[in-house]
Amino acid sequence: MTPLLIGSEIYRGSSYGPWHPLRIPRVSTVMDLARALGWLPPERFRSSPRAKPAALTAWHTPGYVAALERAEAQQVVDDATRARHGLGTTSNPVFPEMYRRPATGVGGVMLAAQILAAGGVVHVPGGGTHHAFPDRANGFCYLNDPAFAILALRAQGARRVAYVDIDAHHCDGVEHGFRDDSDTLLVSVHEADRWPRTGAITDRGLGNVFNLPVPRGFHDDDMALVRDRLILPAVAAFRPDAIVLQAGSDGVLEDPQSRMALSNNAHLGVLNGLRPLASRLMLLGGGGYNPWAVGRCWTRLWGALARQDAPDRLPSDAQAVLRGLRWERRGGGRAVEPAEDWVTTLADPWRGGTPGDGVVASLGELAGRLRAWV
Repeated sequence: MTPLLIGSEIYRGSSYGPWHPLRIPRVSTVMDLARALGWLPPERFRSSPRAKPAALTAWHTPGYVAALERAEAQQVVDDATRARHGLGTTSNPVFPEMYRRPATGVGGVMLAAQILAAGGVVHVPGGGTHHAFPDRANGFCYLNDPAFAILALRAQGARRVAYVDIDAHHCDGVEHGFRDDSDTLLVSVHEADRWPRTGAITDRGLGNVFNLPVPRGFHDDDMALVRDRLILPAVAAFRPDAIVLQAGSDGVLEDPQSRMALSNNAHLGVLNGLRPLASRLMLLGGGGYNPWAVGRCWTRLWGALARQDAPDRLPSDAQAVLRGLRWERRGGGRAVEPAEDWVTTLADPWRGGTPGDGVVASLGELAGRLRAWV
């Protein structure tokens, strides 16, 4: 099946506000960069529909969906709505597209599930908002599109779905929704003692939850070890009909929202390892708060799906996309000057080293659980 990318122009024209980490362009950079590289011809692109309110109640409560719509329409929330639904907070502020943008993310994964009914791979870089709960916004996430990805794949005949999350932050909303569902495997690799401070290694669900909190400085060699000793064995043993990979890029060294030290080689290695383990693969975005790092990472992953290798040096049109990005310190402060390799290359250098503190021991603990679970 021809790999497809699902995107939308709503991501180009919307922002969480000048003080918010999601004030930066991300999905639009992926679309522009992939097109500049010749990797995204029209036949490989689909415009994301917007999920309708009734569809959103398959996972979110009707009261929350109504509150989210109302907040966008009125551009203000009252104290009761803020307290109950988490809208209008510093993390989840009121902004003009606060309903339409996340509803587009949900529409994208629902469309991807329909496309994947016959097998194949689809990239939805606007997806990956894994913190939202059924009745409230949480952690920059208004709607939980990974939850809808799992439900939509199941509606298209994929009974067993493996969800793998390599974002720097634990997928608390997704675990909340599927920890008691034996037909969903949940594997999360995230930085220890980082918000939301959930995802303990002791979490089990029905035996289907495998959380690996990792130390600061977690690097590419660490991730390769985790991939080979946990992620791939767990998914292979589960024998899923479909895989959802949330590939948040906030674990890369240049990202301001974690203290991990990955390169985009780590994400590529996980993606390539998972690809042959199911006939359907949906690749989502997620965290990522350095505009050059996230755009390069997700574009490189799309290139892998499209069987395109990253060039040693980007052509001038692709460089122009990256040189056109602007990232200011919060509140309109001094603009960040990108390193030259952030605009001339797509592939990061490998960032390895000796195993991080506790990584091998934690893998041993989870491997024992995995053997018992299988």
